Amino acid sequence: MNSALEIKGLKKNYGNFTAIKGIDLEVKRGEVFGFLGPNGAGKTTTIKTCAGLLQPTEGNISICGFDLQKQGSKAKKNLGYVPDDPYLYEKLTGREYALFSARLYGENGQKLTSRVEEYFELFEMKEDMDKLIGGYSRGMRQKTAIISALLHRPALLMVDEPTANLDPKSARLVKDIFQNWKDQNRTVFMSTHVMEIAENLCDRIGIIHKGEILAVDSVEKIKGAEGSSLEEVFLQLTGAKDSEIREMINELMEDTD
Repeated sequence: MNSALEIKGLKKNYGNFTAIKGIDLEVKRGEVFGFLGPNGAGKTTTIKTCAGLLQPTEGNISICGFDLQKQGSKAKKNLGYVPDDPYLYEKLTGREYALFSARLYGENGQKLTSRVEEYFELFEMKEDMDKLIGGYSRGMRQKTAIISALLHRPALLMVDEPTANLDPKSARLVKDIFQNWKDQNRTVFMSTHVMEIAENLCDRIGIIHKGEILAVDSVEKIKGAEGSSLEEVFLQLTGAKDSEIREMINELMEDTD
């Protein structure tokens, strides 16, 4: 099995609104896959559905060959998930939360305890790991969520906006961890609005807009032979042209005079 994630005919409705319009996608083992799209394009809905937090209206999702609907426990055992705005139990310490999360996946013992301490030290949080999460900054909460998702060493790590709330040093550390994950033949599926991260880190990217996938390929192929930047291609595909944006800005500025 060479696929970490397979999505077939995925559709998600909220009442009369269709957020995801029957998408198909395959993400391979040992790659960092970037999921790009404007706000409201369907990125978070897709990720939450793949994480089992939302029920699909139609379609199938497989994680490492296990059907998420029919073999949920086996599928989720291979999955690590970090939301864009993680909710953590504020009455637990960082250490307690990380251990609690790992034990849900059957991890235990001295090796786990050591691994928790090593990760908190890596993220320069060892002095804070026994403090209550209620006193953590947003960046510290983000780092705790990432640590907790890594501890059971999932084959597929799904991360929604991984560098949100992180300082530059921590953001660089996360990128290095993702590269290491790939080197271990594990997979990272990440959404991001930062084109630089997508361009420098991802093996392939998918661009979604209004619930439909517009393109899936390597960064180089999506950029094409014309030498366009990824940002330019992204704006063209999602209907936002630089010239139109500048014209709108100019009009707004003139209206304020």
